[in-house]
Amino acid sequence: MIEVVCNDRLGKKVRVKCNPDDTVGDLKKLIAAQTGTRWDKIVLKKWSENSLTVSLADEIHDGMNLELYYQ
Repeated sequence: MIEVVCNDRLGKKVRVKCNPDDTVGDLKKLIAAQTGTRWDKIVLKKWSENSLTVSLADEIHDGMNLELYYQ
């Protein structure tokens, strides 16, 4: 398992544990479960909306920080 830290720069910082073979869409759903925001309203800075099927092992590593935005 890897841990990803997501910060929305508005005072909310979320630590999410996920599997390396999870997709970005799966990560958004895990973040949504912790923040109470709908998963389709979450935007991660590193990816565009078309890359929901990219696995996390391809792009991020354990302990990486991602910026979290809301649509």
